[in-house]
Amino acid sequence: MKLNPAIKPSDLKPSLERFWKVSAQKIELINSEYDTSQGSPVFTVEGKYVTRGWTEWTQGFQYGSEILQFDATGDKKFLEMGKRNTVEKMAPHITHFGVHDHGFNNVSTYGNLLRLMNEGRIPEDEWERNFYVMALQASSAVQAKRWTSLPGGGYIHSFNGPHSLFADTMRSLRILAVGHQLGHSLMGENDKKTSLLERLVQHAKTTADYAVFYGEGRDFYDVWGRTAHESIFNVNDGNYRCPNTLQGFSPFTTWTRGLSWVMTGAPEQLEFLKTVDDAELEPLGGREVIEGFFLKMAKATCDFFIDNTATDGIPYWDTGALDMHKLGPDVYQRESEPFNDAEPVDSSAAAIGAQGLLRLGRYLNDSKYTTAGLTVMQTLLSDKYLSLDPSHQGLILHSIYHRPNGWDHIPEGQTVPCGESSMWGDYHARETALYVQRLANDEPYYKFYL
Repeated sequence: MKLNPAIKPSDLKPSLERFWKVSAQKIELINSEYDTSQGSPVFTVEGKYVTRGWTEWTQGFQYGSEILQFDATGDKKFLEMGKRNTVEKMAPHITHFGVHDHGFNNVSTYGNLLRLMNEGRIPEDEWERNFYVMALQASSAVQAKRWTSLPGGGYIHSFNGPHSLFADTMRSLRILAVGHQLGHSLMGENDKKTSLLERLVQHAKTTADYAVFYGEGRDFYDVWGRTAHESIFNVNDGNYRCPNTLQGFSPFTTWTRGLSWVMTGAPEQLEFLKTVDDAELEPLGGREVIEGFFLKMAKATCDFFIDNTATDGIPYWDTGALDMHKLGPDVYQRESEPFNDAEPVDSSAAAIGAQGLLRLGRYLNDSKYTTAGLTVMQTLLSDKYLSLDPSHQGLILHSIYHRPNGWDHIPEGQTVPCGESSMWGDYHARETALYVQRLANDEPYYKFYL
């Protein structure tokens, strides 16, 4: 990446104002055109959102976007949309035992609504508050139940099964943090109580130890910040077996969206840990040790992103994909090229990762990461990536879902997927835009925790 040391959050205010106007139009377009009987909208094909059978992991992003739109603009019709859809449609996600996505679906909806009430942005109502609290408490325990034990720790396993840890779940850990703050825990047989904070810390430690590489010789391709999408364990004895990937190119290359989930998940948990008493962290290893591995993971992944991304802050979908060599050895010394004929970029990885860069920069008071995050957002808010066609339902263009499966649309005349959007990319662009806007306007700091 090429970093501009002079860039400031306030420099993006005109672009943010346009962004929220475009965002409003996209939300209303989806609500007027999308057939909800299909299931949750996942990604666009020829500019129209479609579903894709896997798990219902994007519905919270859809309704969370409505809530963020109100947060950013004060337009109450979007608040009413978000509240109504959360109440009517999100209940199955609270008690969904088959996924690792509770922090995606439920913090984006119930969590955002509770946050707005805590901030005084929506009126205080005891029963409404209790509704959000109970939803988040239940979701946190359900997520913590999806557990594979290892000697001395464990992890929340992915929808692939007990053997599988996904890098993605670092961002979903938010639900355990909120549940812990709300005084909840996981209750088991004979009333055995399991701490949600303990599960959060143990999952993060397993991710830090196995999903992220630090140039310490774990394998031949071990470099600082390389991240494996999936880590495989032998569930019979708890031994780690190998890296793997479900959506990336290979176990030994970095799928950049998987990288971005860790980039953002680790710094926001470092912020949360500041609210936790030392006494609660002591039996889990102590503050110094816990913050140490979170920080190492955050810095490694953010550094890798900066070093392996085009100058304008948009990464290609996988840093080692088959035809990346066709883009030339100077691929990261040029701006991103979404219409190239070799490998696609992934704007959703940029939208997610930008927030991690910004949060890490603030946590460390390090302008390198802050500047990198603002550079990414400056590009995403530009004509090159913002979807300005009023008939296109997506907000941020050039997102990738599942390149190996061939799920992403390739327009006529192109050889790689381009020009399409995703619900997770659009939501995280909104979330990061809100984050930057609050910094620019000196408003309350945007955070997921209480």
